[in-house]
Amino acid sequence: MHAIVKPQAQPPSRAAGVALALRLAWRDLRGGLRGFGVFIACLALGVMAIAAVASASRGLTEGLSREGRRILGGDAAFSLIHREATSQELAFLSSHGAVSTIATMRGMANAGEKGAALVEIKAVDAGYPSIGAVTTEPAAPLPDLLTERDGVFGAVADPVLLGRLDLKPGDIISVGAAKLQLRANLVSEPDKIAAGVGFGPRLLMTQAALRATGLLQPGSLVRWTYRVILPAAASNEPALDALIAAAGTQQREAGWEIRSRSNANPGFQRNLERFTQFLTLVGLTALLVGGVGVANAVRRFVEAKKLDFATMKAIGATGGRVVAIHLTEVMLVAALGTAIGLALGAAAPFALGYALQGILPLPFEPTLAPGELGVAALYGMLTALVFAILPLGRAHDVPVSALFRDQIEPDARRPRPVYMAIFALALAGLVGVALVFAYEQRIALIYLAVMAGIFLLLRAVSWGLMALARALPRPRNPSLRMALANSHRPGALTPSLVLSLGLGVALLSALAFINVSLTRQLTQALPEKAPSFFFLDIPNAESARFDAFLAEQRPGAVTERVPMMRGRIVSVNGVRAEDVKATEQSAWVLDGDRGITYAAALPEGSKLTAGEWWPENYKGEPLVSFDAPIAAGIGLSVGDTLTVNVLGRNITARVANLRAVEWRSLGINFVMLFSPNTFAGAPHTNLATITPAANASSADDASLLRKLAVAFPSVTAVRVKDALEAVNTIVGQLATAIRGASGLAIAASLLVLGGALAAGQHARLYDAMILKTLGATRRFILSSYALEYAAIGLVSALFGVLAGALAGWGVVTQVMKIAFVSDPTGALLAATAAVGVTVLFGLVGTLQILSKAPASHLRNL
Repeated sequence: MHAIVKPQAQPPSRAAGVALALRLAWRDLRGGLRGFGVFIACLALGVMAIAAVASASRGLTEGLSREGRRILGGDAAFSLIHREATSQELAFLSSHGAVSTIATMRGMANAGEKGAALVEIKAVDAGYPSIGAVTTEPAAPLPDLLTERDGVFGAVADPVLLGRLDLKPGDIISVGAAKLQLRANLVSEPDKIAAGVGFGPRLLMTQAALRATGLLQPGSLVRWTYRVILPAAASNEPALDALIAAAGTQQREAGWEIRSRSNANPGFQRNLERFTQFLTLVGLTALLVGGVGVANAVRRFVEAKKLDFATMKAIGATGGRVVAIHLTEVMLVAALGTAIGLALGAAAPFALGYALQGILPLPFEPTLAPGELGVAALYGMLTALVFAILPLGRAHDVPVSALFRDQIEPDARRPRPVYMAIFALALAGLVGVALVFAYEQRIALIYLAVMAGIFLLLRAVSWGLMALARALPRPRNPSLRMALANSHRPGALTPSLVLSLGLGVALLSALAFINVSLTRQLTQALPEKAPSFFFLDIPNAESARFDAFLAEQRPGAVTERVPMMRGRIVSVNGVRAEDVKATEQSAWVLDGDRGITYAAALPEGSKLTAGEWWPENYKGEPLVSFDAPIAAGIGLSVGDTLTVNVLGRNITARVANLRAVEWRSLGINFVMLFSPNTFAGAPHTNLATITPAANASSADDASLLRKLAVAFPSVTAVRVKDALEAVNTIVGQLATAIRGASGLAIAASLLVLGGALAAGQHARLYDAMILKTLGATRRFILSSYALEYAAIGLVSALFGVLAGALAGWGVVTQVMKIAFVSDPTGALLAATAAVGVTVLFGLVGTLQILSKAPASHLRNL
């Protein structure tokens, strides 16, 4: 008799195993997505934020690149400060293409009894604009609007100027010694962005009109810009690069500031990149906060699937197969949430472009950005894997019996090393994506470290809160006793609530502290004796008469006057300024021209930190005193050399000393301050300030401006209050954008909070049914749950306020470099609202539970 040997079943191949996991996961999902609502919403919200920000930034970048010639007014622009180009320099530019010229400077528009106002003058040539078009109201050819008629030049003005001085088209104003008729409102100009932000409204005129004003004095702060349009046959990038390289070698002494069509506004481009990174990090915050919601949803999913897990393991499925099937199911849901977020994020730039059509002053080109959308998808899927793998991994080794009783006695074993490794790899991938695609890796790394620290701290807070609740004596009040027990029992909501609520309050608090510090800096941080006016372009020959005029108009006021020039740093220790590795806080000093002066004595508001001041009658080599923090940022120290281009001449000076400057005083001070012999005989104008007496009123400021415009038509007055208001407007717009973007992270926190409460609803249902059967009243149950939610919410909110204050302090003092204001009003309001929302959400869910009859549910518990 032969024994019958049953052949052993061959283990399924890897491909067959993957196919089986996909088939079973898909079959399970066909039953619906119940329980995954918060999961999908959290992922969609975070992915949408990242995709929308990246796509919108791509649209702006491409718009700027595509419209670079129009924004710049040519293929390349060469700017000079103080002076016009020489005939030799013009011949060089003309040899490479057609040249057009504009001049920009500040001046005072005098409307007689109606007052005077600061204007940003733009003087154009006959061919302006060589690219694009100027729009005016009423519409008319620009040459006709600007032409001279009966000795009066024409001008086109920003409507703000007409409103400020109560003027209308046809009225006549004075600028310097010239009369100008305002013939139209300026609606748009093609090269507005290249000019940057000004303190006054635009006034467009011809260059003949500018010369007639008399404002063009030796040393006047006027910028001449020469735009070159390359011939059509040679307008490629190599030809453009060759022109810029030739300008740097053949015209080395010119001191050009050069821009090309591919980088029409470098400062704006850098700010766009930084703001995009900030908003991307806000989106990533929303995604990470939403990750807590993903973890809650997966834990709830595992809890709901315990019977399925136990059944599958009982009939022979391995733990790995069980985890693989359900991880596949979770990742399919994650793919759905990510796809929804990508669709919304891809559509956002088009909606933005439509909504802001005709309003946005930037060449915004909405576009589908596959690369940016791919990065957003990576963020979403990696976040889902990071937060889902460990809750699912617990089901691998838990025996069938433990799965059935896990609701009462949760199994505390850790996931297998393989799941810990998957978690670590997914987390490393998420960090890697954040770093690789960040504009500044250092900031992204700091952000990730802070987020990791907050997560760990919040987890420690939840553990500490549970340990404290466990150790406290049991109070006699039944509701309080039950609330205390609920906060530390197995399956307690404490960890989820602390994490979601703490993150939300921390973010809100940080924004509140940053906002109040910025507001205080702009509105109340001025010193008691801040100047009320800055006066520019005071001719040297009239400086004594100007001092006497101020003394007569403002008796008792303190005036200060210093020489004023503009210069551009060409090299530092022989290294070209473009090649200097400067810190982010100091790089601006190497970009474009800077104000410079000379002085025999150390100015007020400065203190030497290194080196020595030059003797009073110093006659040696040129020396320079430099702001100490900025010097450190560009690698300058005492004894080093610095070359600046002033009035077309390169001047090399040795660093004699470094200064600490009190910039907040708003007094006259400069980053670079030279020894007097450096600019002996050089033409220049003066800069002055006036600080009113303590009891002086600002009511007569308009009268002072009118008299100044008549007595000194070439002098420009900048009211400090107006300048601060202009800055305040820009900061306010940025703050609004930041609050709007941060709202996504706050919305994610609310979703997570709702999800955490929903995840514990099954356990609450069990408790409520038993308590109602034993005779507990609705009031008793509601009060015990309310006390539990309030206690957890209060502790979480307190931590959130402290963490937000710390984060706000770091941003304000280390990034913005301004004083931190410890006003907790906004943060406490946010914390109070958060606690209220927690209690409200919790009690709404509890009321739904209490509305159910016990009998039908007790049979199924």
